[in-house]
Amino acid sequence: MMEIATKDVFTLPPTSTLMNALKMMLRRNFRRIPIADPGTKRLEGIISATDFVNIFGGGPKFGLIKGRYGGNLSAAVNEVVETIMEREVVTVNESDSLEEAVETMFEKNVGGCPIVNKDDVVVGIITERDILKYLGANRSIDGVASDYMTSSVITLRPKDSIERAMRTMIEKKLRRIPIIDDGILVGLITVREILRYFGTGEAFRMLTSGNIKDAIDKPISTILANDELLVYKDILTFPRNISISQLVSSMLEKGYGVALIVENGKLEGIITERDLIRFLYSKS
Repeated sequence: MMEIATKDVFTLPPTSTLMNALKMMLRRNFRRIPIADPGTKRLEGIISATDFVNIFGGGPKFGLIKGRYGGNLSAAVNEVVETIMEREVVTVNESDSLEEAVETMFEKNVGGCPIVNKDDVVVGIITERDILKYLGANRSIDGVASDYMTSSVITLRPKDSIERAMRTMIEKKLRRIPIIDDGILVGLITVREILRYFGTGEAFRMLTSGNIKDAIDKPISTILANDELLVYKDILTFPRNISISQLVSSMLEKGYGVALIVENGKLEGIITERDLIRFLYSKS
């Protein structure tokens, strides 16, 4: 496992602010950051992009902010990360095999695991992107996309609010939602677009002023119309019979973590890096 994992792991101390964590995620293009003691490097928690979606209005952590800060997010984002971080972290041991790591990620339904040694010190991290790269380098492990895609795809419309998108992500445990207008696929919104939305421009000013209601009431089309916010400018679409190896090659080439399965102009399914973990788990 350590052969494909990231060994030079960026961590933050529990006393780092939420704003600093948000900036680090945007600057380094991270989805998650392990929280570790700055001296011992012992793992204490983890914070993810989904946590920020939760905080900004998507879920119960927003309620915590409302209760503690009276809804003033400008005060909340200067709170330390240990207030919000997940303390029960799914980890793998540095001596675990790749098969054991994939099994853990699949069974716990997580997109990444800090790797720890016997002293609980963070020595690496393995993520869905590492699994994608592994599959790209091992093309003999193959299958058909339609066998592993998620076929019951939850979609939203461009006119739906950003708040609704965030709530849907938290309630349904999604990181990506296709946007459909009159039956036509017009875009894809992910937790990373939402992070970029709140990390720049007018929404950032609203965030730092504490008046975030106007920002989350805006339609999803606000994000889709801004190229600077989009992670997936050109959505990858494939027919049902595309092979996993072909799909993975295209995802790696574009640097994407998702592809959509479309037949006769109709959205049939979605394939994410998490689906590819399920695929690899089935082969191990």
